[in-house]
Amino acid sequence: MQKIELGEVQERFANIIWELEPIKSMELMKICKERLEWNKSTTFTVLRKLCEKGLFKNENGVVTSLMSKEEFAGIKSRQFVQEHFKGSLPAFLAAFVSDKTVSEKEADEIRSMIDDYKKSLN
Repeated sequence: MQKIELGEVQERFANIIWELEPIKSMELMKICKERLEWNKSTTFTVLRKLCEKGLFKNENGVVTSLMSKEEFAGIKSRQFVQEHFKGSLPAFLAAFVSDKTVSEKEADEIRSMIDDYKKSLN
């Protein structure tokens, strides 16, 4: 499983890119100065690190994602289940529903997702 770790600040920066992409790197620098109070070198250092992690690319001065926000969230979710529930989705769901916070509608949606998954296996 691909593992990607981002700190809170890196994740805020990534969210800016996902919100505005494609974005010119100089425009990104200006936005980071306004929103994060970063200087130019901080912006480009963090951008380089996120490019090295495979999230984004900065090509010809234009920053775009190599991984969508949804794909990133999926990886983070799988990492969480792996780290906290030994990879067991049933154990995660049991912990999640232990206080009975899942509505009937949500339970139906989960059942439907499982049914769709089973159909895709055949």
